[in-house]
Amino acid sequence: MSTISIFQNLLHYSLHFGFPFIIAYLFWKEKWLRVGAIMFSTIIIDIDHFWANPVFEAFRCSIGFHPLHSIPVIILYPAFLFFPKTRLIGLGLTFHIFTDWIDCLIMKLNC
Repeated sequence: MSTISIFQNLLHYSLHFGFPFIIAYLFWKEKWLRVGAIMFSTIIIDIDHFWANPVFEAFRCSIGFHPLHSIPVIILYPAFLFFPKTRLIGLGLTFHIFTDWIDCLIMKLNC
């Protein structure tokens, strides 16, 4: 595994699993764990990876490939930010897609 691949994986999974809690701690100190858990729970959109064959492919960009990572659906995610009851979900979904976009960008630049 190349140094770039190791960096890419560390960055990708750190952003998915850790960053929602860091954002929550920075902006919602009193309830950071709850807020972080809500934002982290948006990782459920990765369930669409199970519909792919193969389920996991190391150098496949999920944006535009998986149904919940398709452009029409991605356009809807920021809409959740405008409603107080869905704001944290919208933030989590938007950040999730941003994380996947960074992953795709690294893959493209590494080719």
